[in-house]
Amino acid sequence: MAFKRSTKVISEIGSTSMTDLVFLLLIFFLITSTLVNPNALKLLLPKSTGQVSAKPTVSVSIKDWGEERYTYHINGEETPVPFEQVEDNLISILQSEEDPTFSIYSDESVPIKEIVGVMNIAKRNHYKVILATQPE
Repeated sequence: MAFKRSTKVISEIGSTSMTDLVFLLLIFFLITSTLVNPNALKLLLPKSTGQVSAKPTVSVSIKDWGEERYTYHINGEETPVPFEQVEDNLISILQSEEDPTFSIYSDESVPIKEIVGVMNIAKRNHYKVILATQPE
């Protein structure tokens, strides 16, 4: 009695592990893409044609809540900082920087008086300041 051996090669590829890998990569990219946005506050920035390529190390956001209520946020933090403490926070963050630069993000509706107040902090401490705008 002779037994025949089957020498057929099975050409199927197991796709289960590939599906799991693609699913895990999808989850990874979805999570990391939400962490990319440095400015957590939703601001309507003014439009401008001039854009600066300098990279500031700190951002100060001014949010308009209406009825002359403005909050100041350092580095996109959700907890506001009183205006009196903005300068102290900037000094503590920028004291070790070689070329201290920070950017100001403000709503379109924020009066220039509030923005100039933050710019005066930069002038007193010899910091460079960038006013963030949207490209036209």
